[in-house]
Amino acid sequence: MTDPTPTLVDSNIWIDVFGADLRWGPWARKALADCVDGGGVCINPIIYAEVSVSYDTIEELDRALDTVGVERDLLPYGAAFLAGKAFALYRKRGGQKRSPLADFYIGAHAAICGYRLLTRDTTRYQTYFPKLDVVGPD
Repeated sequence: MTDPTPTLVDSNIWIDVFGADLRWGPWARKALADCVDGGGVCINPIIYAEVSVSYDTIEELDRALDTVGVERDLLPYGAAFLAGKAFALYRKRGGQKRSPLADFYIGAHAAICGYRLLTRDTTRYQTYFPKLDVVGPD
């Protein structure tokens, strides 16, 4: 990564990094460090909520995120609209969930704001957000 584009970091990466996942942790830590150096990293309230289940207090989670220098970004209304469109396509293709999945909001947020997205779940994001710059394991 050479241009200074911010990266929205999906919850699975934070869980791998902070949970010391033996399989994905080393890759996630390296990819996260590359993104920090390549334009900074951010999260949104949905990612924050997903990561929070591993913490007892908000202060504990905030301290963990602050060690990385993560920015907190709000979800734009344009991203919510795009998430709805991606969800409609998902339903048209036979998806069974009745309400938009968090991944649609996360992918739409990155797409609308021009961020990269760091995730292990590359297939879903590339399927529903084909123009999104997704950073994931090879």
